[in-house]
Amino acid sequence: MRIPLFPLQTVFFPGETVPLHIFEARYKALIRDCMDEAITFGIPVFIDNTMVYGTEVQLKEIVNTYEGGAMDIVCVARQVFKVITFDPQMDDKLYPGGVVTFLDPIQDSDPKLVESVLNACKELYTLMELPFGPIKREVFNSFTLAHKMGLSFQQEYQLLQLTSEKVRLQFLLDHLEQTIKVLAQLKRTRDLIELNGHFRNFDPLDFED
Repeated sequence: MRIPLFPLQTVFFPGETVPLHIFEARYKALIRDCMDEAITFGIPVFIDNTMVYGTEVQLKEIVNTYEGGAMDIVCVARQVFKVITFDPQMDDKLYPGGVVTFLDPIQDSDPKLVESVLNACKELYTLMELPFGPIKREVFNSFTLAHKMGLSFQQEYQLLQLTSEKVRLQFLLDHLEQTIKVLAQLKRTRDLIELNGHFRNFDPLDFED
């Protein structure tokens, strides 16, 4: 399938809201075409000087229009694709485009794994002394909190490429468990440092027979 492309150094996951500020002439033209023709466009992830995977998005709303034509828009991320070809200019348009193939998601979620991920995420937030709001189990998936687990850009990009929900959940759980282990050790270190600043009673060693 051939679609318009808007490369960015950002990962967007299916289902999430995508706020964008549009100011370049070529992408203002893209948004006008999205409005007039009800087309979608792709955001391939620019990483390590490559563009291989990305996410299709659909224009939802133009929030603000500025003097000169710049716009604040909101899109909804839909499905993940792999870039087959990239053209700096799509036909007679100002903006880029290319041929993409959409990845087929594997819906093999494991309820026990979901619960483990949620519990680990709650433990992480507790260690960081951050609020962790209620999560609706019936609509939760591996992408729901992906931006809120401390994943690096490279890890988010790796997660985007995984087609199996079960594999994505295990990926997140592995990351959470490792992060919790590191934070718990840091907390113990901090507690020891603070403890050494307090007056304490020590039992003297008795060397007498």
